Order: sequence, then C-alpha cells, then structure tokens
Amino acid sequence: MTARRLPGRLRPAARRVLGAGALLLAVLLLAGCGDGAQSSFDTNSEPSRLIERLFWWMVLGAAVVFGGAVALLAISWFRRSRSGIPLFGEREPVATTAVVTFGIVIPILTLAGLFTAANVLVMRKTNAPAPSSTSMTIEVVGRQWFWEFRYPGTDAVTANELHIPTQTRINLVVQTADVIHSFWVPQLNRKIDAIPGKSNRILLYADAPGTYRGQCSEFCGLQHAHMSLRVYAEPKAQFDGWLRNEASPAPELASAEAARGRDVFMSEACASCHTIRGTEARGEVGPDLTHVGGRQTLAALTIPNTAADMAKWITNPQAVKPGNKMPGLRLTPDETKAIVAYLQRLE
Repeated sequence: MTARRLPGRLRPAARRVLGAGALLLAVLLLAGCGDGAQSSFDTNSEPSRLIERLFWWMVLGAAVVFGGAVALLAISWFRRSRSGIPLFGEREPVATTAVVTFGIVIPILTLAGLFTAANVLVMRKTNAPAPSSTSMTIEVVGRQWFWEFRYPGTDAVTANELHIPTQTRINLVVQTADVIHSFWVPQLNRKIDAIPGKSNRILLYADAPGTYRGQCSEFCGLQHAHMSLRVYAEPKAQFDGWLRNEASPAPELASAEAARGRDVFMSEACASCHTIRGTEARGEVGPDLTHVGGRQTLAALTIPNTAADMAKWITNPQAVKPGNKMPGLRLTPDETKAIVAYLQRLE
C-alpha cells in the first residue's frame, strides 16, 4: 500500500517544485530583457569584472548552502514517508554530523570566504584611488534631476553626457546640490553615493571606446527614474578635441533666426536659470547650455536632442518630466522656434 500511495504523495510536491522552477526561469528570462546598455554582466573595466566575478562566486556559495539544505530536506521527506523511520535510521550521530555540517559549518565557511573576497580582493580595487595615481579629475554634481560634470583646470561644463578618455585612470569626485543621489555606471564600476555636505570619490576607467549608460541608483524624488546619464569613452586625441571645444565660449551665430532666438532667450527667464558662457546668461538652476546643441539627449536622457523634441520640452516641460524646475514660459510658436534654432546652433 505504501508503494502505491507514494506517487500520489509526490504529486503535490512535484507540482510545487515545477512551479518554483518555472518562476525562477521566468525571472531569469525577464532579467535578460533589454538591449544590455546598462548591464553589470557586460563589463568594460577591471573593477566591473571583479564585481561580476564576486557575483558569480556568491551565486555558487548560495547554491552550495541551498543545495545542502534541500538535500537534507529531501532525505528526511523520503525516509519519513516510509513507516516513520528516522532520518538516518538508528544512527543518530550520523544525523547530527550531517545537520551540523550542512546547516552550520558549510554556511559559515562559505560566508566567511565571500566576506573576505569582497573586502580584500574587490573593495580595495574598486575603491577611490589616490589622486596621485590618476591622470585626471572630473567633478560630478547630482541635482534634481540631472547630472552636472565639470573638468577642473578648464571651463568645460556639461550635463548628463560624460566624456572620458579611454585607458585613463580618472578620479571621479561626486557631490550633490540637494538630496542624496547615487552615481552608477555598472559597466565601469560600482555605485558611489552623493551625500549633502560630503565629497565621495571612485575610480572611473574604460578599457575601450564605447558608450556606457548610467543611472541614479538612490531614490531622490519624483523623477528619480529619469535621472540617467551616458559615459562616452573616446580615444585620447578625440577626447582632447571634445574638451577644447567644450571649454570654449558659445559659438558665433550663423543665422538671423538664431540671433533672434538668443535675444528671446536673454529676455525671458531662461537666462536666469541657465548659463551660456560668452553671453549674459549666468543662471545656475538648470544645466549649462553653452554647447547643448552637441548633446545627443535632453532632460537626463529622457528625450532625444532633436529640434522637435526640444520645442516640446521648451513649450511644456512638465508634460515631458513632471516635477522638474523648468517652468512653461508661454512663448509664441515663432519665439519657441527661434530659441530652438539658437540652442541647436550651440555645438
């Protein structure tokens, strides 16, 4: 009778196991969705590779501990389903040894090994480098809700699109102008918090040219999810050319419409909130727009930097990014078109 009843007893457990397996598979598949533009598994620097290896070691350690617990439960279930026989029959010392080994010794050794690897092998090599060991310093300021990047020793200031030279150790100094933010480009290194009144540092390094997406990883308000950034890693010569251009004042205007747009920009509240070097605009509320025409995106990667999207952004910024500090100015269509022509010219 026991042999005939056993399959019936197995069915509910089997269904639970299959359900858990299906759920796990779905989670793994969904975790792989997307274009991989912000993945910790597409590593492009030594710090990010160390973090990835640590993750897989943690998965292996968790599998060992979990596998031991599941094995004990399985043995117990099968043994106790037959005439109430104890886990290891009458051999109580064997049972005690198994429980102590899989329930205490192996978890402690696994966690101790992972803790040592994380703190000795990974944290030390992903921590902020000594300034003397880096080739350049870049300052980052987190704001609600965009990133400001400054290059000490130059006048270059940009927003949301960070340019760096490849194979260069960069001392990234992270601050905040308001609440707590967290700077994270997973393909290059771990995250670093931006805390009011404090400067935190981290190493930024890219092996090869490429575009690497980043994100604020600390909830900072309504538009936290739309506080993204891109890192453009470029060959040294290309980066130097970009930096020279970015450090220069706004370029000369080439059309009458752009000149009219400049006049409208200066006469409205735009000049009170934004800076355009080489003009009277000296605002510090919003991003520096000196070379905004050369950027690929607007509003911290929320929309592409096209004339049509810029016009929508200027006309009704709250519809694009609710809660941001940019007001709608009730400009006429001609005034909006002129401002767009002016800003698009600022490359």
